[in-house]
Amino acid sequence: MILFPAFLKLAGRRCLVVGAGRVAQEKIEGLLRADADIRVVAPQATRRIQSWAHAGKIRWDARQFRRSDLSRAFLVVAATSSPSLHADIYKQAQRHGVLCNVVDDPEHCDFYYGSVVRRGSLQIAISTGGHSPALAQRLRKRLESEFSAEYAAWLEEIGAARKRLFAKSIPPKRRKALLHRLAGEFSFDDFLRRKRKRK
Repeated sequence: MILFPAFLKLAGRRCLVVGAGRVAQEKIEGLLRADADIRVVAPQATRRIQSWAHAGKIRWDARQFRRSDLSRAFLVVAATSSPSLHADIYKQAQRHGVLCNVVDDPEHCDFYYGSVVRRGSLQIAISTGGHSPALAQRLRKRLESEFSAEYAAWLEEIGAARKRLFAKSIPPKRRKALLHRLAGEFSFDDFLRRKRKRK
């Protein structure tokens, strides 16, 4: 099966997480970064999840999952220790047209969490289609060493320059050439030299 790679805009979208242990906590962190509207359903929760709920960052319902919890959800992440509950959540999600991810169960997933390298706005996601999360993690570590933290600030600089270019009356072909030059290796090297001089 060939997966369709996409980066979703989740800001304001209702995302349901069933379960509130350490694995669920990791998934919630990612949803928080995306500014999703997060609802967590679980009888108990980690201290960190509880603190997010107390701070109003998420909504936590301290109870068992109900099928009605899927109402108006955009996606659901199931992260409990119950395979039978996971199977039911997946089945109900399919009925409601809700995207579903059951942790560590590729057969019950509409989407997978990739291993991600983050450098500010730069995100490099790696997926093995559920075949080998260990390989995805190994590749992520390799990419993390290749793409240094400086890429975050450099990308911000490129973004600002891109806005300035689009504000000018420049022939599209010329603009395209300049944009590619901005994103080139020489541009990054120049960025690093200027940064070292400022220190």
